[in-house]
Amino acid sequence: MTQTQGQRPIATDALDRDTFYIDGAWAAPATGAVIEVVSPHTEQVVARVPDGSPADIDAAVAAARRAFDEGPWPRTSPEERIEVLQRFSHLYAARLGDMAELITIEMGSPTSFSNLAQSPAPWMQVEAFIAIARDFPWEAARSGVLGSDVVVRHEPVGVVAAIPPWNVPQFTLISKVVPALLAGCTVVAKPAPESPLDAYLLAELLDEAGVPPGVVNIVAGGREVGAHLVAHPGIDKVAFTGSTAAGRLIGAVCGEQLKRCSLELGGKSAAIVLADADLGPTMEGLRFTALMNSGQACVAQTRILAPRSRYDEVVDALAETVGSMPVGDPADPATEVGPMVARRQQERVSSYIELGQQEGARLVVGGTGMPDGLERGWYVRPTVFADVDNRMRIAQEEIFGPVLSVIAYDDVDDAVRIANDSDYGLAGTVWTTDQEAGLDVARRVRTGTYGINTYTMDFAAPFGGFKASGLGREFGPEGLAQYTETKSIYVPPAPAV
Repeated sequence: MTQTQGQRPIATDALDRDTFYIDGAWAAPATGAVIEVVSPHTEQVVARVPDGSPADIDAAVAAARRAFDEGPWPRTSPEERIEVLQRFSHLYAARLGDMAELITIEMGSPTSFSNLAQSPAPWMQVEAFIAIARDFPWEAARSGVLGSDVVVRHEPVGVVAAIPPWNVPQFTLISKVVPALLAGCTVVAKPAPESPLDAYLLAELLDEAGVPPGVVNIVAGGREVGAHLVAHPGIDKVAFTGSTAAGRLIGAVCGEQLKRCSLELGGKSAAIVLADADLGPTMEGLRFTALMNSGQACVAQTRILAPRSRYDEVVDALAETVGSMPVGDPADPATEVGPMVARRQQERVSSYIELGQQEGARLVVGGTGMPDGLERGWYVRPTVFADVDNRMRIAQEEIFGPVLSVIAYDDVDDAVRIANDSDYGLAGTVWTTDQEAGLDVARRVRTGTYGINTYTMDFAAPFGGFKASGLGREFGPEGLAQYTETKSIYVPPAPAV
């Protein structure tokens, strides 16, 4: 592996695990089933870890249930919980390079992205949530209108099932575990089978920070074990990030059981290039926002909306930008586009490229087949389609790979209409030299997050989607509140003396 941040590279022969983290200890699995973690670059097994079973989930939920119902964690003060999480933050900061490298090994994220977002951004979340928790209104008095005063309390929701995806495994796991812990909840986390390795490091750091036994439990596994966790009667809330299809199933189970849930789901976001945009910085911005993490990002802006007056200019600039992006070994710092996480994902993305051609879109850059110079690995060629109609499937369905569609619009109203003509509403951008015009567009596009000449997630602000992009919010005070129940206590006025 390539060295990062001056640290020695991780030896892949040391990555095997034979236990889960349950009730504050490394627990033997209930079965001998094994997950083989395969490098998307070499197609070789890099680690073996236990494959969770329903019995393992039962043990983890039982531990979390005891820790919540009988243990000290929910009954500690917010200040005490903050102190533990602050220790965890310091430990996490010292292992950023290791965490980034693990994620590059297990799921193929380019090391440049891993060291930018896969581990530093989760640590930034921890710090942001700690700051939010210090000022959060855990218990506040307000004047009632019927003669009583009211005390409004935020109490922990209970035992949380945290289910992250494989594409940004730490980012999405921290966004659930940390606010849950700060709220006083206990957690059972189920990492994806493609990316379980980073969760083991997370468990070590939480344990070293002094999180009590049973407060966090981690069992990796596939869909079946995830379904068992979601439906488990010992779970009070499910926090899930993943596909909209899976989110619908989880939401149905939670609805039937009246179980709380937050669902951060898919996207098909639009980047609107206004007629006055400076294409130089616009293309540099889209280089990241459209193709971050090799296109395997729910917020990727894969629909590029261009004015007819500059359509050919935008297509040519985008083709030059995408065509210049280095594709290859994710451990190489120069790589901007790495492999897809698995062969099935490579095949899925390739099938959409074929579909786009069948639908009549014009292939400008990329196409099917392996990128030049690569003979193995689950790679696809970064692809740009022009002459795309927004009704085409490549413009409506989440591909989750480096495939962009350039769509023409007539005027700003038409651009907003096209941007909103989607089942999704997660993210988006507008590119312009007129910030007020950009702000006007941002207010009209129905998405949970939006950027003007940039796209980012600020952890002080809520993140989530409209429509089929999900329910609930992560980050900010709103994200912390998702792990609490509100209780109103009515206090009669003091008797007159």
